[in-house]
Amino acid sequence: MRDPAFARTAVHEQHPWMPRLQRKGFQTPDQVRRFPNGRMDIVSLDETQIGRFVFQPGWCWSKDVAPIVGTHSCHHRHVGYTISGTLEVRMDDGTEMVIGAGDAYEIPPGHDAWVIGDEPWDSVEFTSAHAFAKTHEELGERVLATIFFSDIVDSTAMLERLGDAAWSELLQRHNQRCRVVIDRYRGREMTTLGDGFLAVFDGAARAVLAAGELDAVVADLGLRVRVGIHTGEIEFSGGQARGLAVHTASRICALADEGEVLVSGTTCGLLDGAGLAFDPRGEHNLKGISGPRPLFALKSRRAADR
Repeated sequence: MRDPAFARTAVHEQHPWMPRLQRKGFQTPDQVRRFPNGRMDIVSLDETQIGRFVFQPGWCWSKDVAPIVGTHSCHHRHVGYTISGTLEVRMDDGTEMVIGAGDAYEIPPGHDAWVIGDEPWDSVEFTSAHAFAKTHEELGERVLATIFFSDIVDSTAMLERLGDAAWSELLQRHNQRCRVVIDRYRGREMTTLGDGFLAVFDGAARAVLAAGELDAVVADLGLRVRVGIHTGEIEFSGGQARGLAVHTASRICALADEGEVLVSGTTCGLLDGAGLAFDPRGEHNLKGISGPRPLFALKSRRAADR
């Protein structure tokens, strides 16, 4: 009889995008990254990297990490849990917060931070381990990725109608729901854009499936969203995705109608056999990008199955 462990491995090798049951311990990390007054132990669960940060007393981002990465402030979004120690964070706008043992936290991009007291700050992070304290050269490797831009339709008019406070609350609910979808399909959120997201995926099908759910998950909020998707080579620099492919995806998003997922011909060509169906939208000249590009609109799964 076939060994069940072998069967699970064989299934994953045949369908590597499928989540699988696995575990790893920080006692034997896949990577160790050291920097002045601190270190990170990193374990990789397929594409997901989880880091354990240990910052020694006296550690300060602007003193110990800024010279490595060459930016004015930390450009990473941090989401994690504090095991022990105390960290103070100051955002670029002057907002400050102290994070202590037992606290789950989110720190947006654009901040400085330092350890308070005589105890090391020990935490587990879920978002920044892939790039924290890496040089521009280390982050400059070009990779093939599928880039995903989302945008709330008529957001400016809605902001004017609702006012700042109500719009901010609505936007927060939109962001929470969209992040659940992006995480479910193993996307990597790069930044929020005021009224949408820039995320990257290592598979075109996962990006399109995630995009196909966004409009529905915010519909009861009275919102409509559009998404543009393109696949190409990008560079990760300073925690951000850069390159012509990013601009291409942004331009495609701007052409999408409300509730529509619009993809480039490059992305569409990668999806043969994925069970997804598209309607051709003709060729379009994208602002600032040479040559007409064929675009395709995702059909609903219901329509695709007919």
